Amino acid sequence: MISVGVDVSKGKSTVCILKPYGEIVCSPFEVQHVEKDLDDLDGLLQKLDGEIRVVMEATGIYHLPVLTFLEEKGYFVSVINPFAMKKYAKDNSIRGAKTDKLDSTIIANYGIDKWFKLQKHESDEKTYAELKLLGRRYRYYMELHVKALQELTHILDYTMPGIKKIFNSWDEASGKDKLSDFAERFWHYDVITEQSLDDFVEEYLVWAEEKKYHRSRSKAETVYELASDGIPTLSSSTPSTKMLVQEAVSVLRAVDSSLSHILSRMKDLAKSLPEYTTVRAMGGVGEVLAPKLIAEIGDVRRLHSAKALIAWAGIDPPPYESGQFVGSKRRITKRGSSTLRKVGYEVMRVLKSHKAPEDDVVYNYILKKESEGKDKKHAKIAGLNKFLRIYYARVMEVYH
Repeated sequence: MISVGVDVSKGKSTVCILKPYGEIVCSPFEVQHVEKDLDDLDGLLQKLDGEIRVVMEATGIYHLPVLTFLEEKGYFVSVINPFAMKKYAKDNSIRGAKTDKLDSTIIANYGIDKWFKLQKHESDEKTYAELKLLGRRYRYYMELHVKALQELTHILDYTMPGIKKIFNSWDEASGKDKLSDFAERFWHYDVITEQSLDDFVEEYLVWAEEKKYHRSRSKAETVYELASDGIPTLSSSTPSTKMLVQEAVSVLRAVDSSLSHILSRMKDLAKSLPEYTTVRAMGGVGEVLAPKLIAEIGDVRRLHSAKALIAWAGIDPPPYESGQFVGSKRRITKRGSSTLRKVGYEVMRVLKSHKAPEDDVVYNYILKKESEGKDKKHAKIAGLNKFLRIYYARVMEVYH
């Protein structure tokens, strides 16, 4: 019984090797995340006599080189939730000191204490792993999209105040952004009002046809009226005004293009999985949300039950009992994937706003919770709980 504790940091790790009863096989030492050092670590472990289990914390992407190397060499590797390790360290340390060497020793001790409960890390299949990576990058670019959109609307408040209410921004499903398309062509109210109403309407209709938008004469008239009454605070004669608007449009389009490419790849990968048709058929799950959902959940076969999936989403209210008291009003833990919670909540929002069929179990469950007095947000969270249980059961059926 040999526990190898690995405290991972960026570019290097600190390793401690222990046997039961605190017997030190190797005092903590550093290993750089390069082939030579990892080969040396493998050579050291090969010389040891006894069953070896490697224990490390999940640390973003920093632990992946060591994890991949050791798994390829055939070692039993257990990746521990940082929260669980933090709690263990707190319970087993009086002084609360923290160094890389001390952390690696604590991790190795964790391996000894939890030896028979350690779960071997199961690498996601390549498709799931790629989907998850794309999903995380999609979320990052979506944050950039929000910032870029805020910058565009900010500059438009100077040149075309109120125009944001008329046109929608980027649509995930179609990949179009009507606001930026319009702002690129008509970047200032003066560009609109220097024409007559009839001339602008005709130009607007030509523009809409070119961009494949609905040719709405009434919307063109509304825009012209808004432009006539609006008071821009940046002059159209200032050379930098047009440049600032078009640069903001350019940045937003670049981000939106990245989002479209990533989402397209996610759709292709998700459609290659056996569960895609089943997931896509569930209420509230469209062609955009399906790959996002699968990307964040991954392979459900790695989870022992639907409760584990709900815990992974962090929407499981923990039990609270003390003596004769049993707590009934409990908050969700939020100890899980925040991305899964956001995607799941979006599914519930779509399900509710589009009024699912009367026989949709989750939709009716949300209505039931609302009728019991729960506010709309909590009712949707309750619906998500039920949705994930159904998701687990239906996807597991696909693989059986």
